[in-house]
Amino acid sequence: MTQATGYFTHKDCWRHEMGPGHPECPQRLDAIEERLMAGGLGGALQRREATPASVAELELAHGRMHLAALRGLSDQLRDDISAGGPTHAQIDPDTSINVHSWDAILAAAGAAIDATDAVMAGELSNAFCAVRPPGHHATRNQAMGFCFVNNVAVAAKYALERHGLSRVAIIDFDVHHGNGTEDIVAGDERILMCSFYQHPFYPPWEHSTAANLVNLPVPAYTKGMDIRELVDMMWLPRLEAHKPQMLFISAGFDAHRDDGMGQLGMTENDFAWITERVMEVARRHARGRIVSCLEGGYDLGALARSVEAHLRVLADL
Repeated sequence: MTQATGYFTHKDCWRHEMGPGHPECPQRLDAIEERLMAGGLGGALQRREATPASVAELELAHGRMHLAALRGLSDQLRDDISAGGPTHAQIDPDTSINVHSWDAILAAAGAAIDATDAVMAGELSNAFCAVRPPGHHATRNQAMGFCFVNNVAVAAKYALERHGLSRVAIIDFDVHHGNGTEDIVAGDERILMCSFYQHPFYPPWEHSTAANLVNLPVPAYTKGMDIRELVDMMWLPRLEAHKPQMLFISAGFDAHRDDGMGQLGMTENDFAWITERVMEVARRHARGRIVSCLEGGYDLGALARSVEAHLRVLADL
């Protein structure tokens, strides 16, 4: 097996946007790309353009009517624009689509699937998907919180159903609770989901108590060292007991202390530390197999530095 880290993205991920001034913007991907080039990481990663996902693949984690509604909304928007109508269709107060959003949705989920295939085949030891829109708030049947399709949940289900794995794990370190992922995987004993998140905070979600979830709600202003202690005490023993054959990361970097979207006190060193712990579990139980997908992170400088730190660990640089 080659010890290479893949970097999956697609040009359509830049074309989705939700209006001027929206924090979930194409410039997030620009900031990451510029930082990786400046830090000399650009040539150290195996860059690949994603293949858009099929609707059948999305149906591993989502209801058919939800997907049909998203596609229909996109088609209707295209017709409305040609007739001089609005350029965006609103889904909730924070979430809207433009005419390119459906293509971006397929590309983002496709990146996670392609990365899963490449890591399972041994072409790559692990992979990072620099994609948008993010996914972890998308429930089986609802788009919300900047998210439409749950990229990590699709990839985790794909690894189980199409690659025949018996056990996988999902790690979510975004500042917001991955309610969509929880909705899709709660009660599925094949999937262990470990997360921490600021609470009370967005989304207003009744957290599941399913046995396969390790939910760690933490109050605002919790520091990185306190979160490291919780990871050591609560995540790692459960991951060791589960023995996942592949690990998926919902890599949100908005828990960074410089990110105004949340109020947690993490730094890029904390994200690197968590990545190291996840890699240790992956080496012991999963032949090192990890697929990480971008979620949140809205301060462009903090996002870019944090992704670089995350990737340096994944690539062993």
